[in-house]
Amino acid sequence: MKPQQLQIQDFDYDLPEDRIASHPLAQRDKCKLLVRTDDGDISEHIFAELPKLLPVDSILIYNNTRVINARLRFRKKSNEQNDGALIEIFCLEPAMPRDYAQNFAVTDCCSWLCFVGNSKKWKEGSLELNMTVEGKSVTLCAEREERIGNASQVKFSWNDNSVTFAKIIEAAGEIPIPPYLNRSTENSDSTDYQTVYSHIDGSVAAPTAGLHFTDNLLEDISALGIPRRELTLHVGAGTFQPVKSDNIGEHLMHSEFIAVEKALIEELATTDRRVIAVGTTSVRTLESLYHIGCLISQGKFSGEVPQWYPYDESHPALSKKEALQFILGYMEQKGINTLIASTRIIIAPGYEYKIVQGMVTNFHQPKSTLLLLVSAFVKGDWKHIYEYALNHNFRFLSYGDACLFL
Repeated sequence: MKPQQLQIQDFDYDLPEDRIASHPLAQRDKCKLLVRTDDGDISEHIFAELPKLLPVDSILIYNNTRVINARLRFRKKSNEQNDGALIEIFCLEPAMPRDYAQNFAVTDCCSWLCFVGNSKKWKEGSLELNMTVEGKSVTLCAEREERIGNASQVKFSWNDNSVTFAKIIEAAGEIPIPPYLNRSTENSDSTDYQTVYSHIDGSVAAPTAGLHFTDNLLEDISALGIPRRELTLHVGAGTFQPVKSDNIGEHLMHSEFIAVEKALIEELATTDRRVIAVGTTSVRTLESLYHIGCLISQGKFSGEVPQWYPYDESHPALSKKEALQFILGYMEQKGINTLIASTRIIIAPGYEYKIVQGMVTNFHQPKSTLLLLVSAFVKGDWKHIYEYALNHNFRFLSYGDACLFL
């Protein structure tokens, strides 16, 4: 059966509300860790034990993206006072400039693709939000430029050109915690919902498998001679979008920005170490690299990996090394040291992993594309794994416990 023909109801399970962790543990690395080996054996550990559970010949790769304060709350003016309707603007991805780093660095105006809450109350005009940035009073204005599907392109401008948009959003916005937590953002989320190694602004959701790591744990991994490497995938709001169609083939996968340094691609092309990805975002990025190489080899690469390309009958059967060498040749030709692209890749049962040989991940929502990805890796054994976790008091979703699949 082709992945497009899979029925999403086959990836459903009963997740009691009390099994969804609303807050993380006080100590990140004290959460439970389910380890499932390739022969199907399952064992329970504490996440702090991870360094000794990783194969000694592995390389650990994680996503260095940082969650931005993407949720902005404005009020419409009413009788010269900002006491009108509450308008919530949720920043999804930059529109102008499109480059994340350039957008965060601008000091006058920029545009973002956004979800707009209470949209009917904002039919025209601009919204204003007053704030203090580095001791200075700044007014942020928002104007809706155009509707794009169920989102809007919103132009932001402000009255102090010594302040970057990165500083604006840091001061004015709040961390957008997942909707399934069913609570408001708390001050603690500003720290809890960031990985200790996050430093590239851009995500609207955390790569949550990385939330369990501590600085000491990372040092322990390095002390065992296991290399640690970084890549970037900016997580979009689509990561929370359930598959609503009966069959997976009708689900439109969201696009996400990825950036990978040339040095990592060179290392992946030559290493014999087993690649262990931290989180589904790292998995998606690494597997997308293989398909980018294949697209380049066919002269079809336009900057994005299409959703169903991995399953296309015309897909070339390149080795990992061959595919990555095509990328390196492309980067050499372009004179670039960082590969920047986007990916819509959907990984579902029937997919053959090309680069990733192990993953650290959390427990995912029913009927989600993330559960499809896990199922593809464990050869359809996800029900057994999740039943074990539910029967042994594991905590689920973003702030929950973790898995190591080998």
